[in-house]
Amino acid sequence: MYLHLPLILSLVATAAPSSAESNLLSRLHRRAIKHSSGFARDLRLTFNGVRSEQPPALANARVYCVSSPNSGLGDPPAIPSPNPTSPAQPANGTSTRGSSSPSSSGSSAAPTGGASLPPSPWKLLQSYQGKSFFDGWDFFTGADPTHGQVTYIDRGTAQSAGLIDVNSAGNIIMRVETTAKVPVTRQSVRITTKQSYTGGLVIMDSVHMPTGCGTWPAFWSNGPNWPNGGEIDILEGVHDYTNNQMTIHTNAGCNLASNSGFSGDLVGGTNCAALDTGNQGCGIRSKDANSYGAPFNNIGGGVYAMKWDNDGVAVWWFPRNNIPRDISGNQPQPSNWGTPQSFWPASGCDPFAFFHDHSAIFDTTLCGDWASGVWNSAGIPGQEQSCAQRTGVSTCEEFIRNNGAAFNDAYWEVSYVKIYQQS
Repeated sequence: MYLHLPLILSLVATAAPSSAESNLLSRLHRRAIKHSSGFARDLRLTFNGVRSEQPPALANARVYCVSSPNSGLGDPPAIPSPNPTSPAQPANGTSTRGSSSPSSSGSSAAPTGGASLPPSPWKLLQSYQGKSFFDGWDFFTGADPTHGQVTYIDRGTAQSAGLIDVNSAGNIIMRVETTAKVPVTRQSVRITTKQSYTGGLVIMDSVHMPTGCGTWPAFWSNGPNWPNGGEIDILEGVHDYTNNQMTIHTNAGCNLASNSGFSGDLVGGTNCAALDTGNQGCGIRSKDANSYGAPFNNIGGGVYAMKWDNDGVAVWWFPRNNIPRDISGNQPQPSNWGTPQSFWPASGCDPFAFFHDHSAIFDTTLCGDWASGVWNSAGIPGQEQSCAQRTGVSTCEEFIRNNGAAFNDAYWEVSYVKIYQQS
């Protein structure tokens, strides 16, 4: 997600806040810059210079790649609720609502037969899966920092409305409201881990992700006092895109030192500083046309793994039929996974100076700065025709208000999220 810096500055300049209000505005401003810079970077990368400047706009509390609606940015980190540091609650078997969620048979299974797996240097810190999955997450209920047409709701409301569930496969579901017509916004879900971590290996197995015109889903992480704690966008895009975009947003001084060491395509500059780049950050787009959206869903999804250690920050993508045996067997060995899709080496960006105390986040917004900004754009992988042309509707906002059935595929189906740290 992203924030528009000019608007934030305007709001701050015209107010005379108390000390507490000033501190709050300062935090929101920093987060907004983070999101705006990342989105701007992704948009510029996506459209490769074919974007138009957007008018001064929003300030977001969440950092991600969005600074210009026509820039094509693709990784929006939303402003999280205060970054929790308490450990996630232990699994207690508490069930969520029913099992009527979309079903799937795509969960990765532990290996059977063959040689035993060598022990991993990465030890499990926290695992989220099954009926206790949501016990380890906080539900964000604030205004969408990326100005999407959603109302984020709490756990109880989401459960009563049927927007969260655990299906018969044991996978968790997070949906968007599909009421035929709504006055302004649709209900949606945004969650943040209670467990925070500095350095680690985050592995997420998803069978299905939100897709379709108007959608803007993301799986990402960030630290406190954005951009001071940094932001890592692991899986993100909009509309009918098919290629994932990965991005980092940081304080000044972090740079992508090399265009080698990763298999994706650089879609922005090499300066990752949110405040220096209009929250553009450093974005890398996957070359795999099944790494995001409908093609991702058609193959039963797969696994994303983000490694943050002394070498830097790296992200891998493994389709369902190519998940490493060591991941399925809970003995991850990143050194055996080959070239990552994205990599920001420590030589240009100290991973422990620019990133700390992260929490993982899932969210699905609708329209907002990025998706609305590229509603009339085409030429991105998967978006050969603009959403305006595909839907016959001139604006993203009008489309989401009047077409609830269009969001039947706007749901996450997640098998697990596991966080490891080195022993």
